Amino acid sequence: MTSKFTISRRDFLATTAAVTAMAGVSMPKFAFGKDNVVKIGFLAPLTGEVSAWGKPGLDGCKIWADWVNADGGVKIGDEAYKVEFIAYDDEYDPSKARTGAVKLVKEDDVKFVMMLGGDPWPGAAPIAEKENMLFSTLLPSDLSPETELLVAPCEVHPIYNVTGVEWLAENKPELKTAVVCAQDDSLGKPSVATYLAAFEAAGIEVLDEPIFFDPATTDFAPLMSKMLALKPDIICLDTCYADYVHPLVEQAFQQGFKGQMISCTADFYEKLVEKTSKEFMEGFIFQFPDFDDPAMNAEHVNFNKPNDFYSEYVKRYGKGEWSAVSWEYASIMDLWADAAGRAGTTEPVKVLEAMKVGGTGRQAFGEAKWWGKELFGIDNALVGEWPVVAIKDGKAKIQDFKSIPAWWEKHSDLMIKHMKALNQMYYQRG
Repeated sequence: MTSKFTISRRDFLATTAAVTAMAGVSMPKFAFGKDNVVKIGFLAPLTGEVSAWGKPGLDGCKIWADWVNADGGVKIGDEAYKVEFIAYDDEYDPSKARTGAVKLVKEDDVKFVMMLGGDPWPGAAPIAEKENMLFSTLLPSDLSPETELLVAPCEVHPIYNVTGVEWLAENKPELKTAVVCAQDDSLGKPSVATYLAAFEAAGIEVLDEPIFFDPATTDFAPLMSKMLALKPDIICLDTCYADYVHPLVEQAFQQGFKGQMISCTADFYEKLVEKTSKEFMEGFIFQFPDFDDPAMNAEHVNFNKPNDFYSEYVKRYGKGEWSAVSWEYASIMDLWADAAGRAGTTEPVKVLEAMKVGGTGRQAFGEAKWWGKELFGIDNALVGEWPVVAIKDGKAKIQDFKSIPAWWEKHSDLMIKHMKALNQMYYQRG
């Protein structure tokens, strides 16, 4: 059945304005009236153990808004609009996400809502459907055929984790075995399935079953001892929260691990270097770069002025506060502003149509395609290249940009196999 949210490229180009706000292209300044304000909802964990994937993103959005508003705002139709973010702390809880979604949409009159996603999404989903409101998530595993107004236009968790394993296998072929651990939740499970598929594709044996630990765990010494007893070449920390990654890495250091470590994230890694050593953290692989990295100036990168953005972030919030999500929500706003400008309206369905026209989009790290039907049941994830990052001499450095679609074309059967085994396919989820 054809979706009600579709428009042909020919029809779109015939009825909308030309692109005015592509990332990296200077925009003409427009004077917005005092009543010309478009409100954007920010519904994410701002406190608690998952706040490292919420609060830093809101901080990044404040920089984005300051820059855009100082440049005259977002041009939509014949008017220029100031952008204002309205935040609500969902505390990574679905009931609070529902309350927040109702407030943002019904009371604050936002035109777009950005979420981390995961456990809170089911709380917000009925509001998105009832109010025809466009939402975004950093977790494409939230997607399903029923989520037509939910998009994953920036982060493609957990699929990008295949790139770190692929790079590791190409550059350190002597590593033959791995162990995997993760918290037992909606972030950990699909990520474990992804790492299992990536290790199998790379010919790396996973020793024993992945270890799923209770999210309430506070003592990680026994968990690390159990993993080290298997004598792995690689310890994989999956998509563990920062509050888990740090004690796990410290335990690996204290218990004498000398091998390779890989993780989806390494938020606040400078503190890990301080707690362990430069030597221990050397070569630690993860997926999220510092934006002062010279590699971020590559021609294919679409994020606007990444080095300046990182510098401003550090100036405002401190060097050790940069996290995986500091730039992500701002990157989503680039796509939203561009789509609203081309659609000539902030009406959510029209913005979505403009965002997806032609089947491609300017994702932060390059041109990408709207994808996901085989894995999520809907092509609402923007997928392209993703960086592989390693800590070198105490500093995160991009090692390469690897293609997610290229990996998928070769190994999709493995991904689907492991997702099914952990009941993570869209038709298996509750």
